[in-house]
Amino acid sequence: MKPRSKRLAWIVAGVAGLALAVALVLNAFRSNLVFFFTPSQIASKEAPVGRAFRVGGMVVNGSLVRHGTDVSFVVTDTVKQVPVSYTGILPDLFKEGKGVVAEGHLDEQGHFHATQVLAKHDENYMPPEAAEALKKGGEANARIAKTLVMENGGKSQ
Repeated sequence: MKPRSKRLAWIVAGVAGLALAVALVLNAFRSNLVFFFTPSQIASKEAPVGRAFRVGGMVVNGSLVRHGTDVSFVVTDTVKQVPVSYTGILPDLFKEGKGVVAEGHLDEQGHFHATQVLAKHDENYMPPEAAEALKKGGEANARIAKTLVMENGGKSQ
């Protein structure tokens, strides 16, 4: 084999290896990408059925039902509601009337099956997406308004 042919073979092998590496990275990125949807977006069929995503909002007061480690509750953005079921131990800060983000998938009936539940970590924090959803929903609760002001560096909108 001539030196020129050897060089060409090495270049082709390098390009093929690089293409394979890029394909594997993009596939891993696509499979680990998790989007956030509000209950209103889920109700308007914007959320994918059967694929993993996150839903966030407030836990509706009186909706929490526990059966051992099986838990069900309802998440709202003050406009629409989504029923959520979860098997496992809830975070200590999880309470009715508080902000929550749940990761999982939606079934064909519109029920969200969570694989992970995240509660807010202190009294002033709410995920930006959940705060925006509550803001759009027209929530007049002073606690929510205070959270939105705190997110904007103490400036009211």
